[in-house]
Amino acid sequence: MEILKDKVLLVRTKTPERITETIDGSRALSENEGIHMVAVNWNLKEAQLLARLKFKKVPSPIERDYKWPGVYPPMQHQKDTASFLTLNPRAFCFNEQGTGKTAAAIWASDYLLTQGAIGRVLIVCPLSIMQSAWQADLFKFATHRKVGVAHGSREKRKEIISAPYDYIIINYDGVETVSKEIAAGGFDLIIIDEANAYKNPQTKRWKVMRGLLTPQTYLWMMTGTPAAQSPTDAYGLGKLCVPDNVPKFFGAFRDRVMEQINKFKWIPKHTASAAVHAALQPAIRFTKEECLDLPDLVYVEREAPLTAQQTKYYKQMKAKLAAEAAGEEISAVNAAAKLTKLLQISGGAVYADSGAVIEFDVSNRLQVVKEVIEEASHKVLVFVPFRHTIDLLYDYLTQNGIRTEIICGDVPVSKRTDIFNRFQTQPEPNVLIIQPQSAAHGVTLTAANVVVWYSPVTSIETYLQANARINRKGQKNSMTVVHIQGSMVERDLYKMLSRKLTTHQSLVDLYKNSLDT
Repeated sequence: MEILKDKVLLVRTKTPERITETIDGSRALSENEGIHMVAVNWNLKEAQLLARLKFKKVPSPIERDYKWPGVYPPMQHQKDTASFLTLNPRAFCFNEQGTGKTAAAIWASDYLLTQGAIGRVLIVCPLSIMQSAWQADLFKFATHRKVGVAHGSREKRKEIISAPYDYIIINYDGVETVSKEIAAGGFDLIIIDEANAYKNPQTKRWKVMRGLLTPQTYLWMMTGTPAAQSPTDAYGLGKLCVPDNVPKFFGAFRDRVMEQINKFKWIPKHTASAAVHAALQPAIRFTKEECLDLPDLVYVEREAPLTAQQTKYYKQMKAKLAAEAAGEEISAVNAAAKLTKLLQISGGAVYADSGAVIEFDVSNRLQVVKEVIEEASHKVLVFVPFRHTIDLLYDYLTQNGIRTEIICGDVPVSKRTDIFNRFQTQPEPNVLIIQPQSAAHGVTLTAANVVVWYSPVTSIETYLQANARINRKGQKNSMTVVHIQGSMVERDLYKMLSRKLTTHQSLVDLYKNSLDT
């Protein structure tokens, strides 16, 4: 397929009637040895029809018409992703975490809006990336669009949805809360990020979403790890997005991809991968290794909002620290010590002056860590500064079936060596929870390509050395560093670390700013 003129495509086919009977204005030009040459107008409608007819390498007119707004130009794989999405109203995007698929979806949807193909966009995603990823990227790449974040009370969500926003961002559970308003909201395109949340068709979440879809609704489902837990996970995704690709009933799909060993055990068939691939089409996927224009190390932020309990005690601690700081000269050492109290509350456990540990509800943060691990293509390191918080996270991940080991000061050197060796050479453990001071230097952990900071440290040296555990000789994969944040002190501290600000005055200024905001 090639561009004959600026607005005409030249299509080679053995079955010209597939085109001429489907697309108005197409015309046969010639035939040579059974290959027909057909000219087709190159506009969005015609290109989408060619894609629906299963023609390969159909160019999207986004490549001709779109100006690609934003703070930086798209990389080639982002252009390819956006082009693919504009051609496929129902599609999957399986690009890996860190490849910029959010920006690609924004460009694709903005193009459809400019063409009048759609009128409004609903973005459904985890709470942790509503603002840090989607709202932030919409501000970077579609500043001319109006964006609303539907979060808070039901009345507030209703108010946001009814307002004249081009894009509405909402979390999974919020959809059920205002499903009637969404149904009446004129959303022609729904983008579901981290779509594995919709893998189970028995859940109310899945059923509510299916009820919002009409045959005309665009639906793009995005995840870097499709059917990561089991081939049967593909059933719910396929039935929601492209129901014709899967059987009517789950049991028939399970029999297609799984083999029953005994009454309680099923294992994947050798043909399972092909069946999953067929169920989840049309789809596009770029790994980080395929994106030659990506930087080696990508930094991303994930929001983990403080729970009500954390918020209460965070405010109380700020008030106490502000009273202590009144008229007092603060040194860098004191600033770091006092910031630590706010960081401990943000992380979920505070060490009282008596030595006792006070635990807080930190469910939002634990869920975000789990989401990042499930999206990762390889193993993961999670750096957790405070000892008791390590236990909280370990128990949570273990209860969720994630094989995890701990590296901290309590673990003997001989055991650490064994854990590091198994992590590098064996399938399990998948995750290491590490107290940064215990493994910030000298250790090679290149089996992982994702570093998660559960909360920040106050030492730039510790931060850089910890990230270097994966960014060293022997690393074969592109890498991602994830900052989890829920409080202002964490956001400011990550900024300081990212800018490599090491002066004592930076800590003092950060401390004073934390008390003022």
